[in-house]
Amino acid sequence: MSSKVQIEEIIDRALAEDLGRGDVTTDSLIHRDQQGTGFIVAKKEGILAGIKIAKEVFHRVDPELEVEILQEDGARVKPGNKIARVSGSVASILKAERVALNFLQRLSGIASETNRYVKSVEGLPVRIMDTRKTTPGLRSLEKYAVRVGGGQNHRMDLGDGILIKDNHLVALRSQGLNIKEIIAKARQNAPQRLTVEVEVRTVSEALEAVEAGADIVMLDNMNLKDMRKAVKSIRGRALVEASGGITLDNVRAVAETGVDFISVGALTHSTRALDISLELEFP
Repeated sequence: MSSKVQIEEIIDRALAEDLGRGDVTTDSLIHRDQQGTGFIVAKKEGILAGIKIAKEVFHRVDPELEVEILQEDGARVKPGNKIARVSGSVASILKAERVALNFLQRLSGIASETNRYVKSVEGLPVRIMDTRKTTPGLRSLEKYAVRVGGGQNHRMDLGDGILIKDNHLVALRSQGLNIKEIIAKARQNAPQRLTVEVEVRTVSEALEAVEAGADIVMLDNMNLKDMRKAVKSIRGRALVEASGGITLDNVRAVAETGVDFISVGALTHSTRALDISLELEFP
């Protein structure tokens, strides 16, 4: 996950978005001295992620709030499970509630969806990975949630490795370069020791990339028959990643082609939040 300072900056931006002009409802109705307890409760089954982020939200709003974590990240929660107890100023709890839940629901949704993909390929030697299709400003947290769900991270940013994608190829082919020349150009001009991955769409392109020295070949939106051909033709000379059009319905079939990685943009770009709420309780 990000450093404590980075996390605080992310949380502060979220709080400013929600509390920048104050909470007129709470300030109008709830006396600042009223004390109470709230429980964060799961409404759906899933994998928990982000509970420490939620705790930090409450403390950024009011350092005197007491937050007891009852379920740690990675736990499988079921409807009715209490995740955390928050005690102290009722006004402070109400002011922090929405932002804390937004982080917790979003990250838990990502962890839960990732875990569904991981479970779908259980027993096969393949790794489920994310992509850079993340919410702007939240990448480090969302990629953390992928790890909590049992997945692995692809590139964290554009400096994390060389990935020659379709538009790079189009731009360079317009100058007369072939894949071999493009890979050689990347290795010559980029920092040493960086992995070189090439996105391809046909079996012949996959072979050309391997023979040119690619470390990883990404099979983009390739059908299962061609995936099997590509994996067989590469014969371990490079790692193979499948990407594009991956769903829970087809991920196991894709894994059975023999690819090493499967990257799934849906883990972060369109995951449904896990339903979690905060319920106040009084004697």
